[in-house]
Amino acid sequence: MATTSPVTDRAHKAGKRYIYAWGGGTAEGDGGMKDLLGGKGAGLAEMTKAGLPTPPGFTITTAACNDYFAAGETLPDGLWDDVLEAMHEVEERSGKGFGDPKNPLLVSVRSGAKFSMPGMMDTVLNLGLNEETLHGLIALTGNERFGWDAYRRFIAMFGRIVMGVDAKRFDEPLEAMKKARSAAADTDLKADDLRELVDDYKKIVRAETGRDFPTDPYEQLDLAIKAVFASWFGRRARDYRESQKIAHDLGTAVNVVTRSWAIFWLSR
Repeated sequence: MATTSPVTDRAHKAGKRYIYAWGGGTAEGDGGMKDLLGGKGAGLAEMTKAGLPTPPGFTITTAACNDYFAAGETLPDGLWDDVLEAMHEVEERSGKGFGDPKNPLLVSVRSGAKFSMPGMMDTVLNLGLNEETLHGLIALTGNERFGWDAYRRFIAMFGRIVMGVDAKRFDEPLEAMKKARSAAADTDLKADDLRELVDDYKKIVRAETGRDFPTDPYEQLDLAIKAVFASWFGRRARDYRESQKIAHDLGTAVNVVTRSWAIFWLSR
């Protein structure tokens, strides 16, 4: 039976412990820690301790979110070092490398507050994709179309959520491509079509933000964590908390979770 205290004491460079990891049948938190780990993080820890096959990952606590805003939207000193250490553990547990072109590790970065707020905060999927890891993904899955479609979707999601690009800017070239190819749905587009859309999406990001789409997986991770924190005070989340009488000072946790290629492939 799970206890309400962490199983292990995690060394940390930040002034306080902000990270609780799980994987390989062990978890540093449990289901009674929703205040600190949020509902998703506490649930993932509890599922792991119950013996369910959860993908390895870690939770950045709600305290980190609150301290981030208290510091003027700056990560607390030492937190990034602790994130890097936790990512190395995920690599070891998954047997994959973050940014490894031959055996790439992809992760999702998900919000998770104490109380469920469905659809009110942001999630970014498939961090770690770039031109190099994309080709590794294609080689490992044997499916070129799948790889380019994953990359296209990632650029659009990251561009919208993290970089503030209007979603319509990505919809326009997609619809134009479907019309040019007489495609009734996205799934009717070929790998070459999707490769062309990736180039179009990158140009859109450059035009809208004044910078290139980030290709360094760790920069993607840093920006995504901050974007999930920021979504706690987004308008949708604020309005939802007002309607549900949820306190604004709870903060959201951030869950960094290994992305399963098999599940992702089947979900397309």
